Amino acid sequence: MARSLVVKVTCGSDDAERCNQAFTVAAAAAAAGAEVSLWLTGEAAWFGVPGRAESFALDLATPLDQLMAAVLTSGTITVCSQCAARRGITEGDLRDGVTIAGAAVFAEQVLGDGVQALVY
Repeated sequence: MARSLVVKVTCGSDDAERCNQAFTVAAAAAAAGAEVSLWLTGEAAWFGVPGRAESFALDLATPLDQLMAAVLTSGTITVCSQCAARRGITEGDLRDGVTIAGAAVFAEQVLGDGVQALVY
């Protein structure tokens, strides 16, 4: 059984390198066969909306939309419900494969057996 990895990214373009690192680690873990759950919180919530990941740019980094696609091949991407609400983001605004959920779901995931959680 593959290990599970939950990655929470708490920043967006305001901290581009840290943001990109979270997406890169999540995509690399998915490519390695881990069950990955990527959580978009704070300013990262915007990347759940079509076009936002595509507009993110960081020199020498894989584009976020490509990293998100890699995660979605075998994992999930979730936008924090409170973060979405504060930004006026609804389920209908999200790109395909991205959902909205709250802290209870996050806590359930990170407390599972054999789960590694990382927060960026």
